[in-house]
Amino acid sequence: MNNYTNDNTTRRYKAHVSTVGTTQLHLRSPYIIAWWSAAFPGFGHLLLSKYLRGYSLIIWEVLVNNMSHLNQAIIYSFTGEFDMAKEILEPRWLLLYLPVYIFGIWDSYRTTVDMNKVFILAERENANFNSYVIGALEINYLDKRRPVMAIIWSFFTPGLGQLYIHRVVTAIFIMILMIVFVYFSNVLIAVHYLFLGEISQATAAINPQWFLYMPSQIGFAVYDAYVNTVENNNLFESEQRKFLQENYQQYRVKIPASDEVN
Repeated sequence: MNNYTNDNTTRRYKAHVSTVGTTQLHLRSPYIIAWWSAAFPGFGHLLLSKYLRGYSLIIWEVLVNNMSHLNQAIIYSFTGEFDMAKEILEPRWLLLYLPVYIFGIWDSYRTTVDMNKVFILAERENANFNSYVIGALEINYLDKRRPVMAIIWSFFTPGLGQLYIHRVVTAIFIMILMIVFVYFSNVLIAVHYLFLGEISQATAAINPQWFLYMPSQIGFAVYDAYVNTVENNNLFESEQRKFLQENYQQYRVKIPASDEVN
C-alpha cells in the first residue's frame, strides 16, 4: 500500500488513517442516524465520526437523565403506574433535557445530509490518502476483516467489536460506559440470582434507571462495529484498486488472436 499523507494539498479526502483509528466518509441514511440519536443522544454523531460532539452528548444524556429520573419514570409508565412516574420526575432537569435531546436528533440528521454531499464530491475527486501509519504506541493499516466477528465480539462485550476494527478511542469509551452501566444496574447480581433460581430476588436487585441504558448501548455497539467493518472493507478495496490502476494498469499485455498464432 502507498503511504500518503493528508497534507491538504487536495481539497477533499475520503479517509484518514491514524494510530487510534480509521476515519472515513461514506453514504449514510439520515433517518437511521437520527433514529440512533433518538435512542441515545450522541450515538448518531459517533456513527458520523463526530466524536467530540458525540461523547459530549452521551455524557450529558447520562448526567441529565439520572438527575431527572427519566428512565425510572419510563419503567413506571410501561407498567401502568403513571402517578409514580409523575411523582418521581424532577421537572427542573427534565425541562433541561428536552431541548438538547431534540437538538441531537436534528443536528445528526442535518450533518448526515451534508456529509453525504461531501462524500460524493470526495469520491469524484478520488484523492490519495494515507493507508498505513506506525507510531510509538500503535500501528494501523487498511485491511479486510469479517463483519460477523465484529458482531460476535460486540455481543460478548460492547466495545470489543470496535477494538477488532481499530476504533480505539470509541472502543475505550463504550467499554467504560458498559462497566458503569453494569455496575450501577446490578445486572450481574441479578444474573447470579437467576442461576440460583431466585427470580424474585433477581428482579428486586435490578436498578431500572441504569439498566435501561444497556439495550441501546449493546444495539449500537453491534450496529456500529458491523457497519464500520463493512465500510472499512470497501475502503480497502477502493484504495487497492486505485493503487493497482495507477501502478500496473499501464502495462498491457497484447494477446494475439488464435489465427495469428497459427
